Amino acid sequence: MKINFDRRKSLQELESEDWGEPEVSESSLIISYMRLRRVALQDFTTENLRMMSGQKISLFFLVPLALETLDQDPLGEGDFYAGDLLNAVFSVPESYWRLHTEQCEVLRRVIVRAKTMPTDLDERESTALRNDLKRIPDFLIGT
Repeated sequence: MKINFDRRKSLQELESEDWGEPEVSESSLIISYMRLRRVALQDFTTENLRMMSGQKISLFFLVPLALETLDQDPLGEGDFYAGDLLNAVFSVPESYWRLHTEQCEVLRRVIVRAKTMPTDLDERESTALRNDLKRIPDFLIGT
């Protein structure tokens, strides 16, 4: 999968859109999202990708990076549990995947690997992963 944007740039630079400074009254999550828009994509962590893609922010840029991470490790982990990035990517709207079929195929491969790879997860993480894999959107299974 080819990524055709400059990872040295931030979302703010790539989208030419400044969300401004967060208000003091904003929630800590909103403040985090606004600050992450100013971080170079090459510096995003798995947790940053999980947070932003889970909120459907800047999917055009972040889904390919999330898939790249998941292709290396289908159980890529943010701050919660093994596979939480994969779970966040499951929330990306079907319309996105219909437009980005190559990325959809990468996700399907990741799902197959996640289902079949041996893990040494503790019981809590194993349960969370099994529950996430049960919630795979139908359009991602099969064709």
